[in-house]
Amino acid sequence: MKDNPILLHIETATEVCSVALSEGDRLLAVYESDDGNSHSKNLLPYIDKACHAAGITLQDIDGVSVSVGPGSYTGLRIGVSTAKGIAYSLNVPVMAVGTLESIANGALSECDFLKESPSSPFQIAPMIDARRMEVFTARYDGELKEIAVPSALIVDEHAYDEPLAQGIVVFCGNGMPKCRELLAQHANARFAEFPISARHLLVPALRRWKAREFADTAYFEPFYLKEYVAAKPHVKGL
Repeated sequence: MKDNPILLHIETATEVCSVALSEGDRLLAVYESDDGNSHSKNLLPYIDKACHAAGITLQDIDGVSVSVGPGSYTGLRIGVSTAKGIAYSLNVPVMAVGTLESIANGALSECDFLKESPSSPFQIAPMIDARRMEVFTARYDGELKEIAVPSALIVDEHAYDEPLAQGIVVFCGNGMPKCRELLAQHANARFAEFPISARHLLVPALRRWKAREFADTAYFEPFYLKEYVAAKPHVKGL
């Protein structure tokens, strides 16, 4: 297997529709938007544009990585089905990357205070916005090792007392802003703002490539975390 594969990365788990191409650990191209209704319209054109910008064709890629959730039901279905279709047609492997892991990797690459390796221990708590004060979250260390498994959490001022007592906790993701007011009182709380992006799939995907940890293209599904409950249609006046 190639040491420096050309990988296509697809991120559609949230309001962001994002596509990236990489070769080894080098980013080649990124196309993205944060219009929540753009996934079905923009995903395939973004893939074409990224290939053109990188000077390759889709047939040149060695594998596909895709953000598999938790997140938007519709967005995840679009991203996973597209990744499967491309992998099938090109006979290349798929690397399924948890969205929370990808966001945690984003914190490591985007946050200056983490790049400087703080002397005290730290954890990363990515958050994906759910209903009201609920988030989908997990916790990772500086090597992206999972400390707490992905779960749905109702955030209050005491939700992170234990990890905050152990050291710095970096909160990030699109669920972080609504929790900042409750958690900012803690001296060890840090808040990182950066866009969710397919570029943050690169490191986890490359690790899976090197370890040959490939998803079963025929059978893997998005990780919804919670079952989808369709809202009842409401007809005004009835």
